[in-house]
Amino acid sequence: MTAAKAIANTALRWIPPFLPTLERAFGVSTTQLTTVLGLGETAGLSTVLVGKHLDRGRERLIMIGGLSTISVSSVIALGGSIWTFAVAFVLLILGVANFTVAGHAWISHRIDYRWRARSIGLFETSWALALLVGGPIIAILINVFGWRGPFVFLAVACALAALGVALSLPVAPRRLAGDTVDHPRQRLTPKAWFVVVGSATLAPAGLSIFVISGTWLDDEFGVSTGGLGLIVMGFGAFELVASIGTATFADRIGKMKSTLGGAAVVLLGLAVMLSAGGRLWVGVAGLLVLLIGFEYGFVTSLSLVSEAMPDARGTTLAIGNAVGTLTRGAGTILTGVLYSAYGIGGSAALSAAAAAISAACLLVSRRLD
Repeated sequence: MTAAKAIANTALRWIPPFLPTLERAFGVSTTQLTTVLGLGETAGLSTVLVGKHLDRGRERLIMIGGLSTISVSSVIALGGSIWTFAVAFVLLILGVANFTVAGHAWISHRIDYRWRARSIGLFETSWALALLVGGPIIAILINVFGWRGPFVFLAVACALAALGVALSLPVAPRRLAGDTVDHPRQRLTPKAWFVVVGSATLAPAGLSIFVISGTWLDDEFGVSTGGLGLIVMGFGAFELVASIGTATFADRIGKMKSTLGGAAVVLLGLAVMLSAGGRLWVGVAGLLVLLIGFEYGFVTSLSLVSEAMPDARGTTLAIGNAVGTLTRGAGTILTGVLYSAYGIGGSAALSAAAAAISAACLLVSRRLD
């Protein structure tokens, strides 16, 4: 599952750092592409429809469908226009979102909450591996075959990943006794909503910066495609440290404290970025600090969401992803507009506001039953 998710995440994560490559390929601006990315995020709302199926144990089927959809999206992207890319990106989000939610539900239905952060943290190392391993591969493919190279590679890789999941997971996975009953559709409690929104708003705190990171490094420091490949590899290495940190420490420190600590580190990273001036190493250092805080905090927050309503974990995770879709989409669109108008300062303000809202929601959730 983790290997399959690493491939799925590579299909998603290579796009923002190499945005300048796609801008030149399609003849469009940063704002146009970030708008496509932001609107495409709305496809993640589809997870609302699969929540009840996840609670009935159909995680494997949804994972296979998600990976297959990503493979199809990569083929469509080969069309070579902003319009075919827009359609492909919608399908990409559809596939990644549903695969991710199904994976989290599969884990949450089987792993006790006391050490669930360890399991979700290990599963989410795939997010970092997408940059650490996938990033350099994508850079090589672009340099050798052009912008279409990554799409061909990912179409084949995701199809093989779907086959791997189909062969490795049991057709009818065993569930806990309480999960085998078909519960009526449930509404989230106020506490669950605050946890869901807290996790969802932490997402744009990191992603609103990541999505324009490649463009910023290109505009501010003139970093080449090969240089972006190396920097992206560094991003992946630090995120891997963060995911492993979640798996190792979050259960011991406390999931709430870990999530809030991650939000604080995001703010520290923003401060370092804004102080970069013309120094590339300071800018990259700030990005690395931000990403390690975001990865650690956000991955840990997924454990909080998984236990916000224990009797409807699949539904809660699905709704959480849908809300996250809205915040990520809005953040992606806004960061493109703000970056074009105010530079990195505009995007940083958006990131800081999202981190603050996230922390506030999580703190409120602690006071509710």
